[in-house]
Amino acid sequence: MTSTTTPAEAAHDGRVLVLVPARGGSKGIPRKNLLPVAGRPLIEWTIRQALAMTAVGDGRADVVVSTDDEEIARTARHAGAQVPFLRPAELAQDTTATEPVVLHAIDEMTALGRAPETVMLLQATSPIRQDGTLDRALTEFETSGADSMVGVVPQAPFLWWASDPPRADYDVTARPRRQDLTREQLRFRETGSLYVTRTRVYRDLGNRLGGRTALFEMDEVEGVDIDTDIDLRITDAFLLAQERRHFETTERAKDEA
Repeated sequence: MTSTTTPAEAAHDGRVLVLVPARGGSKGIPRKNLLPVAGRPLIEWTIRQALAMTAVGDGRADVVVSTDDEEIARTARHAGAQVPFLRPAELAQDTTATEPVVLHAIDEMTALGRAPETVMLLQATSPIRQDGTLDRALTEFETSGADSMVGVVPQAPFLWWASDPPRADYDVTARPRRQDLTREQLRFRETGSLYVTRTRVYRDLGNRLGGRTALFEMDEVEGVDIDTDIDLRITDAFLLAQERRHFETTERAKDEA
């Protein structure tokens, strides 16, 4: 089954579900979603970024956290997110895929009379997002006519296959200089940070990506996904610096007023 968007659908700005999945368990870093990062619980950074979206301010987007964990639910509500339901235990296992979690949230929001036309899926473990990134992603999606969109970061094409013998994914006899690379020569790595998808793609295909898929290019620093202590330290440093810049900008504005 395929899923494609008509021009009329592409032009229509329907309800948006901004969904942050956050289960209580974590195989890597225990209780990762609640770890203090730059002075806040990790999940709070993504919630704050989502709440700053224009679509949220306009009242057509709901920022919802899907969790099975009461402590995460309290933290999310305190940060301003909605937690109108708790995820059932069978959807909070180590082996649980993300798509059934999204479909559960779609069903719950539909039952509440807030059926989304579009789902923006945000991973709390990728909390580095530049100011305006989420607004830009939604705008690009709604004007592109795409059915799904995936956040990516560009990288050089100097990749190898671990075959026997190893095989380069580029022409080693004509290796280009990095500064001479064209866009067509670049590769794009999926960040895991964000996906934007029409609800019917989830319903028809059971996947976050389907139909016509667009790439949403993000800044390289936005590609950090927290899996290790090093990732945590990088994220902590970036977010502290970002907060400091925001504070300095606010103070300058006060002085100039």
